[in-house]
Formats: sequence, C-alpha cells, structure tokens
Amino acid sequence: MTSSTSSSPAGSPPRLRFATVWLAGCSGCHMSFLDLDEWLFELAKHVDVVFSPVASDVKEFPEGVDVCLVEGAVANADNLELALQLRERSRLVVSFGDCAVTANVPGLRNLWAHVDGGSRQSVLDRGYLELADTGAQHPHAPGIVPELLERVLPLHEVIPVDLYLPGCPPPAERIRDAIEPLLRGETPAMEGTAMLKFG
Repeated sequence: MTSSTSSSPAGSPPRLRFATVWLAGCSGCHMSFLDLDEWLFELAKHVDVVFSPVASDVKEFPEGVDVCLVEGAVANADNLELALQLRERSRLVVSFGDCAVTANVPGLRNLWAHVDGGSRQSVLDRGYLELADTGAQHPHAPGIVPELLERVLPLHEVIPVDLYLPGCPPPAERIRDAIEPLLRGETPAMEGTAMLKFG
C-alpha cells in the first residue's frame, strides 16, 4: 500500500493520509486508540491525520485518504451519508470495534422492530413522548435530530469494508498490531484470539 498524495523526506516511505471516524458508538474505540500513548509519536512520523474527532477540527471528510478507521454502527441519516462519503474517498476502510463490525449495543434498537411502528418509531416515541416530563413531542424542525434509519446496521452492510478490527473496545495493542503493517504497506494478519476476540 502506498500513499498517492502525501510527501515525505527523500528516501523515506510516503506518509499515509490517515483518518478516524465516529458514527453511532460510545467513543470507546477512540479512547483505546489514545491508549497507544507514546506510540502515537511514532505513528505521527508516518501519517498525516487528515480527519478525526479526537485529533483534528476538520468538518468535511477529505479526498485521498489512505486509511480510515470507522468506529460505530450506522444508525441515522448522517451516519449513512458520512459512511458513503468516506468509502468513496478512502483507499482502505477499517471496521473499528464491535459496533462497526456487528452493530453491537446501538443495534439493540433493532429488537424493537416487532413493536408497532418498528424500531425507529418505537425509540422516538419512548424517548420523546413516553419519558417526557413536559412538552412531549417528536423533534420536528429539520436538522435538530438526524433521521433514524429503520434498522441500525454494521458498517459492512452499508459499504465495502477492507479490514475488521473487533473488540469493545479493541485493546491498544491490537490497534497497534493492525496499524503497524499498514505503515509498511503490508496487510495485517488478522488471526488468533489476540486479534479477533469480540467484546
């Protein structure tokens, strides 16, 4: 794997354009990423972080991303739009953590599908009508709350995924073991309990 856009000093491998994304999840995977501690300084020698909720203030997902770690399930219209955009603009997409891989905890909403109105309507009714102390009403002005999808989906049901990195969250060592080969242009060996354990 080689980067097509980032430049590096002569004789060194090109810097990867690196992104992380947070969809419907708790941010635990990003917190585990930050647990890489001092190794983040080593990573910084090899990548340009071009989009991340914890490492940049960029609002628009950029073009020409080499590696994108995607945390969280696809639960609403905003998640869906960003997932489609990042796939179009990224060479390698990593399903980062159990919510992205299986829908996990956000996917529990899918258990409400049998209730009148389905998963989406049942959750909105419960949150905005049944549990309201005062002023019970659905959000109605455009843009206040992204429209929920009828089902919460794992990332691979929405876009093609190149690599799966399970865990809730994946431990920092597993994240490092997955990223280090990518820096060398290699595919990580995703095998064995150390790399594939859920939860």
